[in-house]
Amino acid sequence: MESELLSLRTGNRLVSDVTDAVTRFCRDRGDGLCHLFVPHATAGVALMETGSGSEEDLADALARWLPRSAPYRHRHGSPGHGADHLLPVLVSPSLVLPVIAGRPALGTWQRVVLVDPNGDNPERQLRLSFLPG
Repeated sequence: MESELLSLRTGNRLVSDVTDAVTRFCRDRGDGLCHLFVPHATAGVALMETGSGSEEDLADALARWLPRSAPYRHRHGSPGHGADHLLPVLVSPSLVLPVIAGRPALGTWQRVVLVDPNGDNPERQLRLSFLPG
């Protein structure tokens, strides 16, 4: 298995597209599986269409499902930070992609994104691992 740790600056973006970085990591590796893992308690990785309004739709959905004004027991950090800690229950911190001839086998509109509602920590990491097959 080959592995690499990617450092990202998410700032206050809920959705950060990491597809190009994943594609570069898989390049020239042949067939296999690419595993992505976000080692953070308030972030996840997902596949979604970007640039079509989906990012705003996701923000609206998360506001409904995990309202920042709810009385969370987890209270440190900025207001509503307890909701951030529930995100990985809805958006997994890991994802596995098939890789064919050195390219992630994504659908036409699929992009790999890091989802991170926690503006308190704008520095994130993404572990990319390749298992040849």
